[in-house]
Amino acid sequence: MERSTQKLLAITHMLYKNLEVEPWEDYELLDSGDNRKLERFGKFILIRPETQAIWEPAHPELWKSADSEFLWKEGKGMWRGKKLPEKWIINRKGIHFQIKLTSFKHTGIFPEQAANWDWIMNQCRKLNQPEVLNLFAYTGAASIAAAKAGARVTHVDASKQSNSWAKTNADLSGIESSQIRYLLEDAAKFVSREAKRGKKYDGIILDPPAFGRGPKGEVWKIEEQISPLLFSIEKILKKSERNFLLLNGYAAGYSPWSFLQGVKNAFKNMGEGEFGELHLTQKKTGIVLPSGIYVRFVR
Repeated sequence: MERSTQKLLAITHMLYKNLEVEPWEDYELLDSGDNRKLERFGKFILIRPETQAIWEPAHPELWKSADSEFLWKEGKGMWRGKKLPEKWIINRKGIHFQIKLTSFKHTGIFPEQAANWDWIMNQCRKLNQPEVLNLFAYTGAASIAAAKAGARVTHVDASKQSNSWAKTNADLSGIESSQIRYLLEDAAKFVSREAKRGKKYDGIILDPPAFGRGPKGEVWKIEEQISPLLFSIEKILKKSERNFLLLNGYAAGYSPWSFLQGVKNAFKNMGEGEFGELHLTQKKTGIVLPSGIYVRFVR
């Protein structure tokens, strides 16, 4: 088994690398355990469900300081605790985020993606005004990272609310309106049309959910549609030097190897890159919280 793994890595020029994201000024994973996580967003401390945290909390005393906790009750999500502002702002390296407590436990930011934001910025800086496509773009952190590094970004999401939120984040981050084009689109249909038009991009980012719906009710199921989408994306990613692809994932049960082999199947000339898990690190204990998987490469 060990020999087979080493052989695959050699063939693909891909490095298995888990990305650990440490706390920054406006965000910290304070503790985790009992299927929950304790996080600080700016000056507010939140408790959210986390199925990966099957251990016991390392610092039970810290949980008493939480300002609000997300709970499921009778099939509905709710926040219980102190009355918090409807929204507040946090910052990381000039990328500003408007934080809001949603009925689906989310806050508008996936902190474990910070390592990928840095990578996106580094890749964009190596290209001359690159055109970047961000699919399933949510509230726009990756779009802003690319734009800050000089890219012109096409931001595609099926949620009108997410696109509006992304525009707010871009404005807060000082991004010129001409740098990011926001489209309310089904990702798979949009990529198919771009391929027919012969459109090419210097970099492509995608962060597909396990399940979702397009703006016209289109159904997205990752197990059925990720492979066809990757083959379509291969047609619109430029094949010149320094072009890049980043695939993120949160679908339960998928391994980084599954994503790697899906990408490898669609892209015959991947170049060099990395794949693995995304981890949030608890500073006081060194415990890591697995929070997603990724594949990224540069031609």
